Amino acid sequence: MRTGLRVFCFLAGLPASALPAAAADWKPVEKIVTYAISGRTGIELYRSIGENGPKIGVGRAIAYTDFDLKWSRNYVPERGGCTLAAARPHLIITYRLPKPKGTLPPETRPRWKRFIDGIEKHERVHGALIVELVEKIEAVSVGLRTENDPKCRKIRVELTEKLAALSQEQRRMSREFDQVEMSQGGNVQQLVLALVNGG
Repeated sequence: MRTGLRVFCFLAGLPASALPAAAADWKPVEKIVTYAISGRTGIELYRSIGENGPKIGVGRAIAYTDFDLKWSRNYVPERGGCTLAAARPHLIITYRLPKPKGTLPPETRPRWKRFIDGIEKHERVHGALIVELVEKIEAVSVGLRTENDPKCRKIRVELTEKLAALSQEQRRMSREFDQVEMSQGGNVQQLVLALVNGG
């Protein structure tokens, strides 16, 4: 079982008026969505995660983070070329986490809290990497210009190429983070052992 990152990245431009190009004048919307698990002990809860956790690839995950990213872009044809004058992101990050049904016994409650707090902290690192990706996209987008492009076609192709490279970098960083966290003796394994064994 593993934690995971699933991303849905929609990079199509939306109609936009002339928006200010200032960075950091936007904030992501962050949501927590839970899936139900059952059990009264740590091992029962973990087994239920294994049975009910979200499917990612060939296995199931404890939790995962996904995002929906859209852009409002203002392409300005001028002097025979095209300039991307403004690009404002609309970002929703969703963290999917397990939640026990009902009230846990007093002896299980603190172990569960430690576990789920640690898992949420792990997923929020993925969220921070997504925000970093969007900030990098914003930085390479605003002010981008192509010559001999009065219909603003070439600039879209060039932008798509830049965004693809940034997206690949973000995915690499997320994978590397997961590899460390979920390695033998890593943070996620320690959280699981503490939940199951009460350590």
